Amino acid sequence: MADSAKKEKANKPSFFKGLKAEYKKIVWPDRNEVLKQSVAVVCISIVLGAIIAVLDFLMQYGVDFLTSL
Repeated sequence: MADSAKKEKANKPSFFKGLKAEYKKIVWPDRNEVLKQSVAVVCISIVLGAIIAVLDFLMQYGVDFLTSL
């Protein structure tokens, strides 16, 4: 039982060493790439918002038309 506790404690430092090694492998995007991706996200959000607004307007018009019959 004591042996397993020692092995468990021995694994923790290697976990953090591995974590540090993996963290160093991360390739962060440069400023231009972040700008391009941000512009793409904003444009797509605006387009999808407009599509949802049009669909909402059409559905509301349809429901109003059906309830007025």
